[in-house]
Amino acid sequence: MSKLLFSMLAFWASLGRYSPINHYVSTQQLAPVSPPELSVRDTLRYDEQTRIYWLHLPPAYKQHDELLPLVIALHGGGGSGQQFESQSKLSEKADQEGFITVCPDGLQNPGVLGLRTWNAGACCGQIASVQHSDDVGFIRKLIDKLVATRRVDPKKVYALGHSNGAMLCYRLACELPDKLAAIAANSGTMQLKTACKPNRVIPILHIHSQLDRNVPYIGGVGTKSINKQWNSPVDSTLTVFAQLAGCSTTKETVKTTDKYSFYKWSGCQDGAEIQYYLTADGGHSWPGGTKAVRFIGDEPSTAFVNNDLIWSFFKNYSLK
Repeated sequence: MSKLLFSMLAFWASLGRYSPINHYVSTQQLAPVSPPELSVRDTLRYDEQTRIYWLHLPPAYKQHDELLPLVIALHGGGGSGQQFESQSKLSEKADQEGFITVCPDGLQNPGVLGLRTWNAGACCGQIASVQHSDDVGFIRKLIDKLVATRRVDPKKVYALGHSNGAMLCYRLACELPDKLAAIAANSGTMQLKTACKPNRVIPILHIHSQLDRNVPYIGGVGTKSINKQWNSPVDSTLTVFAQLAGCSTTKETVKTTDKYSFYKWSGCQDGAEIQYYLTADGGHSWPGGTKAVRFIGDEPSTAFVNNDLIWSFFKNYSLK
């Protein structure tokens, strides 16, 4: 690798805008509105490591004493919590709707770039394949801390993620269903090494693009993949949860437009809901955003704004 190319990769990675692994972070940015208050950087000691997270409290937190929902936002491989919050503009949605957001950092992998990833099972990075970091345990402890120290409604805790962060969401759905009311996964499928055996199937919203060449919606190795990571198809991932919840064996087409198709699995038991949006445009990106780097990443879908779609889904569910 030339010194010039290496320097460019190091620069882009430092911004959280590029990752030389398959599941690089979304580089999208929503149109600016009134700027939210700054998020607070905090740490949590877990498994003999200091973990970093960024906490954002909406204006509603200061205006009344009610418990508020919490949304955990998981960045893609090579990104960071602060980067994902900034480029997704999730805090602006939180200010509008009155929920708390927390954007934790994945652990840094060995190497000069120190790219951050999550251990979603078979992916991603050395923290998953060699170190076997306990990100599920970290998220559990993070929830417990925020419930104890902030006015978080423990019945309304949700997780969303992009790419490698979406993969961790699926692992959380299998291993942490007692803490989460629902998950939303964008551009990433399940990567578990063992069978998924949750004590309940939580509501799931999945968003993907037909043009995603990093994590193909039909499965396999993406043509833009650098580490040649194999990905399960979206349908296979969602069918696992549909079978666990006793849903219909095949998905139902709810709506089709020139920009997206909307599917769901019907007849699910115990309040489970499984929904799937497949966009015709976009790529490995965050729908509704704009590309932050001219020559890196994919053009985002204009079918809808992810933050609006996800929150409309989340707010329908709570733990019993």
